[in-house]
Amino acid sequence: MNRSTFVTTAALCAIARAASAQPPAGALDALTLPRAAHVVHYSSRDTTGGNDDARAIPPGGTLTLVDHRGAGIVRRWWVTIAPRNSVAIQRQLIVRCWWDDEPEPSVEVPITDFFGVGFGEWRQFTSAPVNMTSGGYDTYWAMPFRRHARITVENRATVPVGAFYFNVDVEARDAVPDSALYFHAQFRRVTTTRGTPVTLLEAEGRGQYVGTVLSMQPRRGRALWYLEGDERVFVDGETTPSVIGTGTEDYFSSGWYFDRGPYSSLYHGLTIKDSLSGRVSAYRWHIEDPIPFARSLRFTIEHGGTNDAPGTDYSSVAFWYQTHPHRAFPPLPAELLPYEPVPPMRVPGAIEAESLLGAARATAGRVQAQDMMAWEGDSAGWSGASQLWWVEARPGARLTLPLRAPAAGTYELVGRFTRAPDYGDVRLSVNGHTLSPVVHGYAPHVEAMGPVSLGRVPLRAGDNALVLEIVGKDPRAHGYSDGYLVGIDAIELRRVR
Repeated sequence: MNRSTFVTTAALCAIARAASAQPPAGALDALTLPRAAHVVHYSSRDTTGGNDDARAIPPGGTLTLVDHRGAGIVRRWWVTIAPRNSVAIQRQLIVRCWWDDEPEPSVEVPITDFFGVGFGEWRQFTSAPVNMTSGGYDTYWAMPFRRHARITVENRATVPVGAFYFNVDVEARDAVPDSALYFHAQFRRVTTTRGTPVTLLEAEGRGQYVGTVLSMQPRRGRALWYLEGDERVFVDGETTPSVIGTGTEDYFSSGWYFDRGPYSSLYHGLTIKDSLSGRVSAYRWHIEDPIPFARSLRFTIEHGGTNDAPGTDYSSVAFWYQTHPHRAFPPLPAELLPYEPVPPMRVPGAIEAESLLGAARATAGRVQAQDMMAWEGDSAGWSGASQLWWVEARPGARLTLPLRAPAAGTYELVGRFTRAPDYGDVRLSVNGHTLSPVVHGYAPHVEAMGPVSLGRVPLRAGDNALVLEIVGKDPRAHGYSDGYLVGIDAIELRRVR
């Protein structure tokens, strides 16, 4: 062994000895270290030793889950509720938490919103601090206190909770660090007004913002335009926000109006996207990226591109840690239940173009169904809230659709189409008979176009061949597919003779 080899070996041994003296550093290594604490378990168990392990909560009643004296940290809750998946119960069952005998609660939130899902719905998902899994509701937010913890659930519904099961684990300690902040969660609900952003939280004190649950639904229509809104966070009295986002779905670490639908991950997810109601519910946890504040924090979010999506229902839960005392919470809304979805408009008797997708034949490009709720506003919109969308074609390309007539005769054809900045012009024919006028697809904004009379034509009973041919575009048309997109909403057959 030469000297250089000896030095290298000795150095490696010294490194190994030093490493062995260091505390464990793996993700789960904290579990190898002893804790100066013991677990106090609160539950709905049958104290008589039987199997009646639930509690009933009548309308107007309140159930106390935890009333703990001394210092500690609430580590984990689990609950489940019967009747199962009752929106009336789940949106009107209010969770409250008080820390250290404060006069007002630090947590006041409907139960499903507290566990990560809006609209009083239960949806299976998993994330780092909260979950809904196989009938249960779970939370692992750390909730420290120094003298006293009290947790209750109030039933504001007019129907009884037949069975409320719970388990809550408190890590009891002699003391918690003086620097430990108190856990808070606050529910708000507002119908948007033009020009005014939505406020999720106004906090005073020292702390850090750690999470958001946001549930949104248009009062009219199903348009997702509200998702254009940017988050704007003002820290310590700022007049210009230090955080300005690029869109609501972007804030929730997603994109394109959540076009791939619901999903869940550790720190962000989409639990609800309903095309019939325009409902969206999403969560974002700032676990790796909390927003600290020394004196105050105001968290707002726009609705629409410039607060221009009025009449949208926003329900939010803000999660944060801070010193006490905290700023007074706004009162809970008198109305907590979600608005009933309005079914999409349908043209009576019309042939929905998207229903012809399986039989559509194009000489160029692709044909697909497109959900149009993202563009529906206060106008009548699209029949069935969707259309047949022809993309990636060029002038001269032809799309053939079967047009089924109930009986032979002469019919007036009435078309409903879409116009947009990147749409082209099409000429229609049926069984070789050219229809008029040419349908011009350009418009500065996406909009439903119709009804358009295409004239009278003889039809045979059963299938007839409706052909759309791209014949050009407006000089202003541009964008995707060079401005030759085509959108067909519906076709009406009006019997003349």
